[in-house]
Amino acid sequence: MFLPVAISIAAYGVVWGVLAGQAGLSVLEVALMSGLVFAGASQFVALDMWTPGALPVLSIVIAAGIVNLRMLLMSATLRPLVGHLSLPKQLGAMFFVSDEQWAMTMAEVRKGTGSVAFLIGTGVLSWFAWMGSTLCGRVLGAFIDDPTKYGLDFAFTATFLALLLGMWRGRGDLVPWIVGALAAILTSKLIEGNWYIIVGGLVGSFAGALAETIRERRHVA
Repeated sequence: MFLPVAISIAAYGVVWGVLAGQAGLSVLEVALMSGLVFAGASQFVALDMWTPGALPVLSIVIAAGIVNLRMLLMSATLRPLVGHLSLPKQLGAMFFVSDEQWAMTMAEVRKGTGSVAFLIGTGVLSWFAWMGSTLCGRVLGAFIDDPTKYGLDFAFTATFLALLLGMWRGRGDLVPWIVGALAAILTSKLIEGNWYIIVGGLVGSFAGALAETIRERRHVA
């Protein structure tokens, strides 16, 4: 069951590692980011905003936080499984939560076979798959002069298209997504740098919350 997931994580990680090398990250920096952050989408965001010599740390942290807001909901759904653990153990278990591993764990929970051991076990295996593949990609990146030749420059866009498809719940999501996209495009035209990512995320999130509130009030009425 885990093998196909591990393969997808590895493929994704190799691409990130290659792009990280092209962005100027050392092998040690790749190892530290993959090991301590362990969040593919956020790491792609950070890589897109990475500017050696003038690193926009605050912008990267905010953008990564917005991308990872979904983790709050994912972690909340796992509370029945880990709620009996002490806070340090809960935090440790949540560190290893990723999209694919969360989906597998929830499938086990629905079948009545979910366990903390499964959650942590698949999480640790995912971590090793991610670490190994990103480091492998970083080493391979030294032999690739032009990543655009292999379409690797499209990896960032492809990653978020896949992420959006996974988050799509129906037509109700259309307006917030359009509003967020328009805000990002407008910001990119008016403000230099990568602030369009943050503004688009915040405006889209606000529009989504507002739309959800309106739907709930109509339902109550």
